[in-house]
Amino acid sequence: MRFNRVFVIVLDSLGIGAMADAAKFDDAGADTLGHISDTVEHLNIPNLQRMGLANLKALKQVPPVEKPTAYYMAMNEASNGKDTMTGHWEMMGIRTDKPFITFTDTGFPKELIDELEKRCGREIIGNKAASGTVILDELGEQEVNEGKLIVYTSSDSVLQICGNEETMGLKTLYHYCEIARELTMRDEWRVGRVIARPYVGKKRGEFKRTSNRHDYALKPTGPTVLNALKDAGYDVISVGKINDIFVGEGITESNHSDSSVHGMQQTIDIAKRDFRGLCFTNLVDFDALWGHRRNPVGYGEEIERFDEKLGELLPVLREDDLLILTADHGNDPTYTGTDHTREYVPFLAYSKKMDEGGVIMEENTFAVIGATITDNFGVKMPEGTIGHSILNELI
Repeated sequence: MRFNRVFVIVLDSLGIGAMADAAKFDDAGADTLGHISDTVEHLNIPNLQRMGLANLKALKQVPPVEKPTAYYMAMNEASNGKDTMTGHWEMMGIRTDKPFITFTDTGFPKELIDELEKRCGREIIGNKAASGTVILDELGEQEVNEGKLIVYTSSDSVLQICGNEETMGLKTLYHYCEIARELTMRDEWRVGRVIARPYVGKKRGEFKRTSNRHDYALKPTGPTVLNALKDAGYDVISVGKINDIFVGEGITESNHSDSSVHGMQQTIDIAKRDFRGLCFTNLVDFDALWGHRRNPVGYGEEIERFDEKLGELLPVLREDDLLILTADHGNDPTYTGTDHTREYVPFLAYSKKMDEGGVIMEENTFAVIGATITDNFGVKMPEGTIGHSILNELI
């Protein structure tokens, strides 16, 4: 074992350019980080700069450094998709070849909607692909005043249900989502995630989502690196929506985050504790607040806030810690539509053990992350998983 603790932080949706097959996903020319840099006036990220982010990806405001402190590369996604689950599952060894079913163009089938109405006792409104903030402005007053239920989807494999915390209550919203998850286990309706979308406010213009979102995801299709680590007696600590994405599989401790800044603070606090194993963090605000809402300025400011918290994390890391920064897909805030984009993602690996960093060869799967972690801890990758270790390149 070369590292006693590994921290993997996912900057959700921070892609670094369209993959070679992006056109098949209608994402030709997408470039989340590049287009943010092209758009914003400032991008103050001294810690990411020192690690070598601008060496990996040319940025208008940030020059590359002569001696980066981290090893860096671009990673392709092997799975057939561009969503949260396929990206995270692949990091931990699961390749997804059959994409999750989507209802973007049609809405959900009448049979499903009828059954959901019957089980929930409310008339469903919406039933289309939409931005969460837009559909609240459009239909929120109906839900609040008339007791109806907003159900919608996106380009992702999701069924999303809105619930006003003051008039419906979280308990009821979560119950409706549990019903929807049960119904969508049927093959023809089998979405990747059912998502509770709580909000507050009573009229258009005042509606605001809260941090009490909850994801009801499908279980991974097989054992992952997380299961292998837990079974071998290591700590597997999740921060943010990691626990939801893996449905608790392989997790020994779960921490809910109110925001990405909060998620980083939780990670910093965990780094000050004694543990042995993996801390796996997802920072969702990049994606949820700025990528889907096509707001490059807000996205750039979120990257700056992350960099500031990164500056607090780095000093508390120990000599035998390994930090990996990455992403699960792209979500170009300058691109058409509101969906994720099929992109390369960054890989930055840093340890105080390293004399210096540098470029390493591009990889064709995110699964090198999980394989490297299992190699470090001397744990066997579960049967049926993919990926190979690059541990020797990080020493």
